[in-house]
Amino acid sequence: MLLAGFLRLASGLPFLAVAITTFAQPKKAASVTRFPDRPKLVVGIVVDQMRYDYLYRYYTKFGTGGFRRLMDEGFNCRNNHYHYAATYTGPGHAAIYTGSAPALNGIVGNEFYDRNLGRMVYCAEDTTVSTVGNNGTAGKMSPRNLLVTTIGDQLKLATDGRAKVVGIALKDRGAILPAGHAANGAYWFDSKDGNFISSTFYQKELPAWVNEFNNRKLGDKFLSQKWEPLLAMNQYTESAADDQAYEATLTGEAKAVFPHEFVATAGGSKYEILRTSPYGDQITKEFALAALKGEQLGQDNVTDLLCVSFSSPDYIGHAFGTHAVETEDNYIRLDRQLTDLFNQLDATVGKGAWTAFLSADHGVADVPGFAQTYRIPADVKSYGEVGEAVKAALAKAYGPGQWMLTYFNQQVYLNHALLTEKKIAIQEVYELIKSTLLKQKGVINVLNLNNLGAEAFPEIQLNMLRNVYHPNRSGDFYVMFRSGWFEGRTKGTTHGTTYAYDTHVPFLLYGWGVRPGQTVRRTQIADIAPTIAALLGILEPSGSIGHPVEEALK
Repeated sequence: MLLAGFLRLASGLPFLAVAITTFAQPKKAASVTRFPDRPKLVVGIVVDQMRYDYLYRYYTKFGTGGFRRLMDEGFNCRNNHYHYAATYTGPGHAAIYTGSAPALNGIVGNEFYDRNLGRMVYCAEDTTVSTVGNNGTAGKMSPRNLLVTTIGDQLKLATDGRAKVVGIALKDRGAILPAGHAANGAYWFDSKDGNFISSTFYQKELPAWVNEFNNRKLGDKFLSQKWEPLLAMNQYTESAADDQAYEATLTGEAKAVFPHEFVATAGGSKYEILRTSPYGDQITKEFALAALKGEQLGQDNVTDLLCVSFSSPDYIGHAFGTHAVETEDNYIRLDRQLTDLFNQLDATVGKGAWTAFLSADHGVADVPGFAQTYRIPADVKSYGEVGEAVKAALAKAYGPGQWMLTYFNQQVYLNHALLTEKKIAIQEVYELIKSTLLKQKGVINVLNLNNLGAEAFPEIQLNMLRNVYHPNRSGDFYVMFRSGWFEGRTKGTTHGTTYAYDTHVPFLLYGWGVRPGQTVRRTQIADIAPTIAALLGILEPSGSIGHPVEEALK
């Protein structure tokens, strides 16, 4: 009677009825195909120096299988921005995969002054490890400077280590920081021998599949070719004319025009020049496909993570700028590399069984020479102008002494020990430095990172500065340049500011668990990792401060 009553009650509850039917008829239930609760593979793609507007400027030049596949069939966060001031490669890759900010994850720049060590530190350096793959020093790298977990670390923890996590890029920091601490491996390109290498942080020897790939000698193949335009020159309608005085030239070239020939750099870095070409992206894609096969990613019931960063757009963008034929040509070619990657994922992992997201580690400013042709305010400061002015002002006010430790990433690092010894308050120094630097062209403000609450400045900018401030790794004062201004480059362009051209980057989601659509509400880079964590049903990274983009998830 109790069972009969229970069955009558269950008949009004569909989920209980299904459960009871399954229990009563196990053979029939076992034949039912159930949709998995996680994708087989997540592929994270970072395009180094991809501004958001490139998606639409080059849209008609893209095929349907690369960028447009993500845009048209996936979810597009169209108002996605960086949430901190240091829009550089290291911090960008760290933030995408940690959902954090430099203030917590510790990656405040590609390089930064570490007050505890008393010296400049590279974001991925590790003097305790050795290179795996050759006898050079390019592999003395690891994620030890990253102070929080990544989405890959969390996936490892959630699966008791069974998930495979692999990071790949031409740049070491583009492979290491996304892969995280618990990764199976991170691999990057060594310009001296044209091979992908790693570090003893991960393993003592390269896997067989990496050696097989290196033995293909793709670098030699591409060095023997020229970089010629893929299309007829009159079809590059989204670019300025090819011959521009403000563009940088490649090694051995007299002018920054097509075709580009690859002249090996003196000093042994024979393959360095390939980074500033579409062949760098092609090598990266081919290595990603080798990892997919070699590591058998997505081939069992445990979700794996493949982190791929395409570094060449950054090298090309720095040299030629945002409206160069070279930049347009490279993005058209990169679209084809993505198409190849996605097609192979369909073939090996299964269409609908993998998830991908795509973003960028930072945007980029227009070359000042290009902006000036449209009467837009922009210019370049010499790199020593700010630092030398600070040193001179401090020496004049307080006498001889190393009052400033360094000036880097638009930040002034003061000698706290000397200031304490001489009983000089940081606020006093701040007023002196601010009044000094505001007299310089291109400086719009100087902000005290130790006391941002007292600054009269737009709140969104103050939050970006708060999110980048790490007491042991950040400076004391942030020098804010006018929009369009930067320092240190006489040709080409750069990034690193809080302006929209540096902060507004893509965030595209596609595949398993993703609801097609778009949003124009403001999202931030910190939202990427918690969105992937929510999709996978795992804990977000330890330093995460973002929120899942819930409208993108089924």
